[in-house]
Amino acid sequence: MPLMLYNTMSRRKEAFQPLDPDRVGMYVCGPTVYDCAHIGNARPVIVFDVLYRLLKRLYPNVVYVRNITDVDDKINARARDNDETIGELTARTTQAFHQDAAALNTLPPDIEPRATAHIGHMVTMIQTLLAKGHAYEAEGHVLFSVPSMPDYGRLSGRSQDELIAGARVEVAPYKKDPADFVLWKPSPGDLPGWDSPWGRGRPGWHIECSAMSSEYLGVTFDIHGGGQDLVFPHHENELAQSVCAHGQPFARYWLHNGYLMVEGEKMSKSLGNFFTVRDLLDQAPGEAIRLTMLTTHYHQPFDWTAEGLRQSRTALDRLYLALRGVAGIRPEGRDELPVDVLAALKDDINTPMAIAHLHELATQLNKAVTTAEKARCKGALLAAGDVLGLLQQDVEAWFRWTPTGSSGLDDAAVEALVQRRIDARKAKDFAEADRIRQELADAGIVLEDGAGSTAWRRGC
Repeated sequence: MPLMLYNTMSRRKEAFQPLDPDRVGMYVCGPTVYDCAHIGNARPVIVFDVLYRLLKRLYPNVVYVRNITDVDDKINARARDNDETIGELTARTTQAFHQDAAALNTLPPDIEPRATAHIGHMVTMIQTLLAKGHAYEAEGHVLFSVPSMPDYGRLSGRSQDELIAGARVEVAPYKKDPADFVLWKPSPGDLPGWDSPWGRGRPGWHIECSAMSSEYLGVTFDIHGGGQDLVFPHHENELAQSVCAHGQPFARYWLHNGYLMVEGEKMSKSLGNFFTVRDLLDQAPGEAIRLTMLTTHYHQPFDWTAEGLRQSRTALDRLYLALRGVAGIRPEGRDELPVDVLAALKDDINTPMAIAHLHELATQLNKAVTTAEKARCKGALLAAGDVLGLLQQDVEAWFRWTPTGSSGLDDAAVEALVQRRIDARKAKDFAEADRIRQELADAGIVLEDGAGSTAWRRGC
């Protein structure tokens, strides 16, 4: 079965056929680094990490590019509000993004270009658009002429009139057409700026990704990804300026993850349901956040709920318990992805189905009898976890995770009580043993008595 991907451009699932099977290229729009990432930002980071892991299983060389937008009006405004330099703000928020992405078990991209390091590429591309009649200068700005591209709107599937009516289009007297968008804008002395043929200025948002993707993946490449909110105007404009500048196709497959809601409502600070990744990492392990995100197909809208997060922690407890039971057995076949899991992911990254198979593998491991059978089942479960970015923690570390600021029993106190209970049982003081068990249970500690030993874990 070939890898099938839903292509936003064609609005159907298509068999993935890379330009060069020896070098698959994927570009995903990264963060604008002016604040900590919220859970809506986290969804594409996780979704395209799964695709990256899958592609690496299927092809010998995958180049994953995810940019950092470090020049933007939002950055300028936030730095001013915080009374810090733009460099300090972008350095701090980029580091925070990397920490959050790592906590969610995402692999770093192969290349992570920063917009400010590619201004020259953007200027060259703008000059090409001007030379070809697809852009014009006006009052210190350079704008892309949307009417110069007859099939503008093809990605979003709407006419120019519909796109303008349904979007926030900047109204400016220097525009020849309301849909025209900025490629370059003038910068006053107190804002970031670079010398250019049009004076000191800075790039528009859309030109940044076009320049960086072509620099590292070529004019035409395989996959372009991002959130559904980027289809218009960002990706539509990227497509237009790239095709018009180079005269060749841009991305061949466009993938977009669905919108995110919180408890059935749009996420909003005014509704009190706005959460950053860091907020959630104070409540649950990153792996639980990741699993929660993967329980809904990436192309569909996703409703984040506290109950969904709790269920994910319980599900991961079950999977880690299966691994705890075979802790002393070396896994076999971890490099070979189970057929059912592979089939699910090759069907347009069907993570809900892959997760269902993950639980089936845990059941098989729990039922395994011989050491050889347990080794094979353990390897299959870990292989499935690897491609999904799950089961990446040390088993005991998983069960001992505590939320930030927890005032409960620490690990040493739990170990001491467990030992006292073991001693009480040996002395046949079962009343004391039961009392200690209840004390631990009241503190959220679950005991598991086995042959000659007692294991413990923190409950959800």
